[in-house]
Amino acid sequence: MRLLLISSSTVHGSGYLDHAAPHIERVLEGRKRVGFVPFALADHDAYTAQLRGRLNVFGVEVSMIAAPADVASVDAIFTGGGNTFRLLKALYDRELIEPIRNAVANGVAYIGTSAGTNITAPTIRTTNDMPIVEPPSFSALNLVRYQINPHYLDADPSSTHMGETREERITQFHEENDTPVVGLREASQLLVENGKTTLLGDRTARIFRRGQKAVEAEPGTTLDELLFP
Repeated sequence: MRLLLISSSTVHGSGYLDHAAPHIERVLEGRKRVGFVPFALADHDAYTAQLRGRLNVFGVEVSMIAAPADVASVDAIFTGGGNTFRLLKALYDRELIEPIRNAVANGVAYIGTSAGTNITAPTIRTTNDMPIVEPPSFSALNLVRYQINPHYLDADPSSTHMGETREERITQFHEENDTPVVGLREASQLLVENGKTTLLGDRTARIFRRGQKAVEAEPGTTLDELLFP
């Protein structure tokens, strides 16, 4: 499998997907037909047009994946960000979970941003999103063995906000679940290739395991031994 899992599609000071463009180009090398899964946002046509305009520079064709038959005609799948609950519900409603999972297992490249990254985990239990709709299950694509928390934010020591920090929420997840979690900061990506997960970008990621102190992973690090020692 080859997956590129991006924390966010846009970061401060750059345009849509600009920060991840070199890695997107690498993952799409030799692939000409990209199927877009736009269901995390409400306007599917506009979202698909946005991605088509951005990926045009790579010489690929972008079409919407709306039904299982559409998966068979592409050699890469791109799933955009938005609301993770809405995205997962649409995948169940359209019977796309198994076709996408099987396609990626058989060599179709996968690129996700934000919600599209969330759904590659075993479940969506570490998303930041509000449950604006109710999917039939929290179980997701299960393309990787760990959970991901995109847009991971560190606590601001100068803030007077008294709500839970992101780290506290992930600790609460581990009060009920065993699966390790990658806190993926903005402008960071995970490259899954040859059975290994490598952190890309110029920021560290925070690795959480149940009952263990969280640790920082440096850019360029292979994360598998930190997640599953």
